[in-house]
Amino acid sequence: MAAIRPQFVLFGDSITQKSFGPGGWAGVVADAYQRRVDVINRGYSGYNTRWALPLVDHIFPANVTSKVELATVFFGANDAALADRTSSTQHVPLSEYITNMKSIVAHFRSRNISSIILITPPPVSEPARIAHVLATYNVTLDAPERTNDAAGHYANAVVALGAEVGLPVVNLWQEFQKIENWGEELLNDGLHLTPKGNTLVGTLVLESIRKNYSALQPEKLKFDLPEWSEMASTTDGAEAIKSYLREKK
Repeated sequence: MAAIRPQFVLFGDSITQKSFGPGGWAGVVADAYQRRVDVINRGYSGYNTRWALPLVDHIFPANVTSKVELATVFFGANDAALADRTSSTQHVPLSEYITNMKSIVAHFRSRNISSIILITPPPVSEPARIAHVLATYNVTLDAPERTNDAAGHYANAVVALGAEVGLPVVNLWQEFQKIENWGEELLNDGLHLTPKGNTLVGTLVLESIRKNYSALQPEKLKFDLPEWSEMASTTDGAEAIKSYLREKK
């Protein structure tokens, strides 16, 4: 399929993978860019930055010309899993996490993707994580495999990285905790997002685009093809479309 629209690529873990589900945050973004941008989901459930780093050359190989105008990088929820608890295989030390995130950003920039938004991991509701494991696996945990404090350290690292490399950051760890009863309102299992949480993420991403990449605001991008009324006003609408497409090549 020929790419006649610009593309936004969402790169991340399960919170990105699920973002095109009903009420998902990618849907919020895609809805704002109807007929203007193709929003592409490259989310990989359970992945940390160590496992994601080898994917970037696969997703954006050097020999492929793309029309990617913006990318989001949204990892950390799995990296921040504690090293001495049940999700230890997903844990990535904070120093390595920062290095991996820098490498992902550098790769995107090497592919001429300059408009990048970093997204921090959300906060963790520890009681909800324990309840989720009990309900799902019938296992009672003495302590959750993730903590809000650990997630906060990784979120702060993303904020610092954004300042270092000159990129905007959507700080979910901070923004979520401004909402009363955020653990129940925004998270469905202490980690993943409810519809309300998804709506908030989508809204924050759109706000970041408006603030930091004004040329990519929805109303500043043209539709990929003319309005139907333009076709109806010509003597040969089909030929008008063909002519338009020839000019786009």
